[in-house]
Amino acid sequence: MRGRKEVSIRLARRLRANQTDAETALWKRLRNRQIDGHKFARQVPIGNYICDFACREKQLVIEVDGGQHAESAADAIRDRYLADEGYRVLRFWNNDVLGNIEGVLTTIQAGLRG
Repeated sequence: MRGRKEVSIRLARRLRANQTDAETALWKRLRNRQIDGHKFARQVPIGNYICDFACREKQLVIEVDGGQHAESAADAIRDRYLADEGYRVLRFWNNDVLGNIEGVLTTIQAGLRG
């Protein structure tokens, strides 16, 4: 068990260093408790998965996806696992984050409330 966690942490660190443009743009708006004082972390290991962003206090996961995730069965399995762990998942396309960041933030804010 310990080895798996260390691997997850190493992978999460590598992902943090190599964020996509959309992840970087969203992180600039999530960090430092900018949305109603809620703390977000990026590249968060939860079980065997690494989530793009998570607010543990509200058990909310945010995923920013590119085209490779369209109709992904693996994403459905991952979302079910996270739901079983008590997390709600919000998914956004890269182009939504880059082209409509205010709309994305409004959706996240609503997700934090409900």
